[in-house]
Amino acid sequence: MHPEPLREALSADELLLAPDWLLMEEGPVQGLALHIAAGRITDVAPLEPLRQRHPHLAPVDLPRRLVMPGFVDAHHHLTQSFGKALAFGEPSEIFRRIWVPLEGSLDARSLYLAAKLASLEALRGGFTTVCDAGTRAREGLDAIADATRDAGIRCVLALTCNDAGEDEAARLARVAAAERHLGAFAPYPLVHPSLAISTPEAASDAQLHAIARLSAEAGVVFQIHVNEHLASVERSLVARGLRPMEHLASVGALGPQTLVAHATLVTPHELVLMRDSDTAVAYNPVASSWKGNAVANAPLMAALGIRFGLGTDGTRSDGFRLMDAAETAQRLTQGLANGDSSCGAGWLWPEHATWGGADAAGLQAVTGRIAPGQAADLLLLDLDVPELCPSWDLGWELVRLAARDQIEAVLVAGQLRLWRGWPVDWDARALMDEVREVARVDIAKAPIHKVHPLSHRHRAARR
Repeated sequence: MHPEPLREALSADELLLAPDWLLMEEGPVQGLALHIAAGRITDVAPLEPLRQRHPHLAPVDLPRRLVMPGFVDAHHHLTQSFGKALAFGEPSEIFRRIWVPLEGSLDARSLYLAAKLASLEALRGGFTTVCDAGTRAREGLDAIADATRDAGIRCVLALTCNDAGEDEAARLARVAAAERHLGAFAPYPLVHPSLAISTPEAASDAQLHAIARLSAEAGVVFQIHVNEHLASVERSLVARGLRPMEHLASVGALGPQTLVAHATLVTPHELVLMRDSDTAVAYNPVASSWKGNAVANAPLMAALGIRFGLGTDGTRSDGFRLMDAAETAQRLTQGLANGDSSCGAGWLWPEHATWGGADAAGLQAVTGRIAPGQAADLLLLDLDVPELCPSWDLGWELVRLAARDQIEAVLVAGQLRLWRGWPVDWDARALMDEVREVARVDIAKAPIHKVHPLSHRHRAARR
């Protein structure tokens, strides 16, 4: 089918897609088609039976193409997109010097623009769902919800509930605000509420327990950064005699509702705590290489049955490069030392970039798989490229060879959102023009402290 008629065909409310390949839970599969209606996958079967069940539909033939679940970013910071390269080359705990000052300077319009820009980047990288870990901005979450809705991406949106240094009345007020947040976005079908505390040290023990319990009762994800940097681990040991993960366990804040970000510096005891509590992890390999102190041992977590998804941590929204980074990080930190030449091979990383990520983000019943009842959050991938010719192992090839520019179409809830990298129903370039103007002002006024100067100045200083 010619590209433009294909775009038109994919814009229909009801679809019968017949690709060469589907990415199923067992891996890439040929010979299957899928039916989409009302934003959901309703049927997956060989094409001929689907034709008979839906005679009113002409199949959309997709030769040399793969339909796969959209990537799920299990850990993002949507309101940090204005800062991107300002964090490059910086030592750890950049949130103290860059992200907190930046987010604190954003008004509602800037929050909207930053979140919409981040959503656009995510969609271009094949992410149909982002799990936002909570902003420190003062303006609230309405602007972020509006931005993700207008961009057309699914979002797990957290309210930050930190109460460190506050009294009991303030803590209870934050709990009440958390309860309101859980019902605030009912009119937004793609927004799923979540609760967050930035780090264990950012909240009282009572608040950690209360927010984790409230999340469990509401069936939403409780997000928290844990065991990411040496400095935070040491502060916890000095203050409490417990490592951060042990601290969470001691106050009853671990559990199936809890999604811990990073978990790079964990002991065997802490791994057991996560496994036994069914706590999920966001594995952020690019964040580890760019500003971390360690790499989470994701294959070990998988072997222990610890649920995990892949997260960008707002670093680079490209699902294929994220999978490649996930495997590469394991190869360099684990595989070379123990002779593991595959480090999860061509099945572990696509799994945890899609349905594993949805599970970690509390959306396993909603998205992440190609199966009846799941939302039609899908990517159409062009396989007719030199890099995949000849093709011998599509699973491995998705991890190491596939690229973002092969994504022809992005569908979220059955609606065509991007065609060949650009939105089909809003002006991305107008957004970028406004971002350039607004971000210049916001960055100038934010009390950001960079340890290293910009790269050209850093180079000149070294001469």
